Amino acid sequence: KKQNVFDDFLAAAEWLIKNGYTNPSRLAISGGSNGGLLVGAALTQRPELFAAVVCSYPLLDMIRYHRFLVARFWIPEYGSSDDPEQFKYLLAYSPYHQVKPGTRYPAVLFITGDADTRVDPLHARKMTARLQAATASDRPILLRYDTKAGHSGGLPLSKQIEDLTDELSFLLWQLGVRSPEN
Repeated sequence: KKQNVFDDFLAAAEWLIKNGYTNPSRLAISGGSNGGLLVGAALTQRPELFAAVVCSYPLLDMIRYHRFLVARFWIPEYGSSDDPEQFKYLLAYSPYHQVKPGTRYPAVLFITGDADTRVDPLHARKMTARLQAATASDRPILLRYDTKAGHSGGLPLSKQIEDLTDELSFLLWQLGVRSPEN
């Protein structure tokens, strides 16, 4: 069951907090593609555990995912909402459908690109809008939408450095990390 993956991930976060390695105000998570689904589920199931989330090229609407791009080929892995039994299972963890108004969500940076041929950018776009409308937190819910970028990689080194700089800057900002005094 896919939920086991999310439960294990959340248990690891809880363990880090319980054992004094960090606390929720200093814990950030990041994932892309299928890892984007993982951190999307984590942030909707246990938002209080995290200060910041980077969610890149994610699969987030598990009810409609198979209707876009090549995702129909993933039905053996995830299931299909066209099947009533699988619909219930998918709905129970679909990050997009588990956003609850009035919840204090962590800061989130969604990243997607218009040239993604695997995971439709609609997932990140609509999740950004839904979280912005639902959150009771003043933490930012942001979308970085790249043109001529997508899932496949092959980016020039300069673009990779620029992207990583944006992600790390967001995390440092949201975790309250200050630059050392000279």
